[in-house]
Amino acid sequence: MNKRKVYIISGERSGDLHASNLVNSMSKLNPDLVFRGMGGSYSKEAGVELAVDYSEVALMGFLEVLLGFRKVLKYLRLVKKDILQFKPDALILVDYGGFNMKIAAFAKENNIPVHYYIPPKVWAWNQNRAFKLKATTDHIYSILPFEAEFFRKFDLEVEYVGNPLLDEIRKFKQHDFFFQKNEISYQPIIALLPGSRKQEVDSMLDRMIELVGEFPNAQFVIAGVDSLDESFYDPARKAGIKVVFDQTYDLLSHATAAVVTSGTATLETALFRVPQIVVYRTSSLSYAIAKNLIRVPFISLVNLIAEKEVVKELIQDDFSVPKLKAELMKILTNVVYKGHMLQGYDLIAKKLGEGSASDKTAELILDSLKK
Repeated sequence: MNKRKVYIISGERSGDLHASNLVNSMSKLNPDLVFRGMGGSYSKEAGVELAVDYSEVALMGFLEVLLGFRKVLKYLRLVKKDILQFKPDALILVDYGGFNMKIAAFAKENNIPVHYYIPPKVWAWNQNRAFKLKATTDHIYSILPFEAEFFRKFDLEVEYVGNPLLDEIRKFKQHDFFFQKNEISYQPIIALLPGSRKQEVDSMLDRMIELVGEFPNAQFVIAGVDSLDESFYDPARKAGIKVVFDQTYDLLSHATAAVVTSGTATLETALFRVPQIVVYRTSSLSYAIAKNLIRVPFISLVNLIAEKEVVKELIQDDFSVPKLKAELMKILTNVVYKGHMLQGYDLIAKKLGEGSASDKTAELILDSLKK
């Protein structure tokens, strides 16, 4: 009997993590599956044979994507060719909308069943993309509770499977000697999460570093990622800031407050119940384009899921040291303000439900493969 073949594509760190967990869940249910695709170290460790490492392709921001379009086209061609040679029984796309929606259309043309896990955020901008999604996918699995209702407006059935971050956090075990291991003092910790991509760290880190001198009674610790060269964090080290690599959950479990680049990390910070400020900055042109396209009132997952402002968002020109200082002071000294934020976190946890997203999605995909 021929083994079932699955092609899976993720395009950045959090997507790679979710893809790897899905692969692990599917492999437990059916150990005979063969996986190939595009991803990173997490997918590779889960048993995916990588045709492309996503770090070669990753881009962010409208202008940056425009300037890097030829590079993206090169990898689109490469992945399409690889899919045809591999002849998968199913294609699983994980997040990474710009790239994956093109792959979905290609797969549909070639009669390959398309499963989209963590669909593009079409509710945020250019909502007509929902029609394209409907035309090019067979099954969609959402990790955000409000998405299923949105997609229904386009006559698109979407399965809410829970949020995989709940499973990640449930699996997490705190390191008993986090302070000693990283030579960190017992002063209150303010965690700095500048992002996981080169362009994010380049845009965010300098402003975060400027904040440090304003709070002499706290220590700032950066959540570094090993997918970036350690030299990216040299300016922080020169400013006397500790950088801990791939210990974000340990850092959050000990933090008093956090400054977090908008993205998945904002939700992780909320689930660890750490009061936070959400920040974001990109090129002026990218921001101007985005401002005209975005159709939602917030950019952080925390506020979007809560459907109200739970955390302060300091975007572009608002991402300044005086505003950061004022907001951080409120978090550290205003008990009522902090309490309201934690109540908002409770609301988010309730909306997200129980979790088990990878297992639920794996079962649904395997059921469709049997049919």
